[in-house]
Amino acid sequence: MSERSVARRYAAALFDVALKTGHADRAGDELIAIARIVGGHAELRTLLATPAVPAATKKDIMTAVIETGGGVSAEVLRLVAMLAERDRLGVLPELQRAYADRLLEYRKVVPAEVVTASPLTDGSRAALTAALGAATGSQVTLNERVDPAIVGGIIARVGSMVFDGSVTRQLERIRQNLEAEA
Repeated sequence: MSERSVARRYAAALFDVALKTGHADRAGDELIAIARIVGGHAELRTLLATPAVPAATKKDIMTAVIETGGGVSAEVLRLVAMLAERDRLGVLPELQRAYADRLLEYRKVVPAEVVTASPLTDGSRAALTAALGAATGSQVTLNERVDPAIVGGIIARVGSMVFDGSVTRQLERIRQNLEAEA
């Protein structure tokens, strides 16, 4: 089973438990903090990835790291302990991303990848967010990227939907129509 699949399963289990206890947001924040701590220390990452270090030792280390950082909810602590016992601490970064995705899905918030030829103004950003939200029936968060190659207009990807209003695409359509008529 792939690391991504494992992470999604653990994230789904944690989300279900945290939602029942009313700690869904808190659990997400705690996972972010743990992932940052582990990601920010090369020695810790190496130690946790080393097969020669027993799982019990890894569990003790992670418990100490978590307690030093101010502690976490019981659900997250149990999950980290379980990951350590099963020598699966390497999935923490992917688990954190999967949990964040699950939380956004629960809140009906979808990310939109937006490509423009020049940066969006605040007014156009708000209008675009509202239009994409109306088109998808969800709350939309924009991830913006500037690419002068599209000449003008906008390309927006929301899930599997693509809205391509770029000048490049419009010119391509005109070319195809002219070739079809010739």
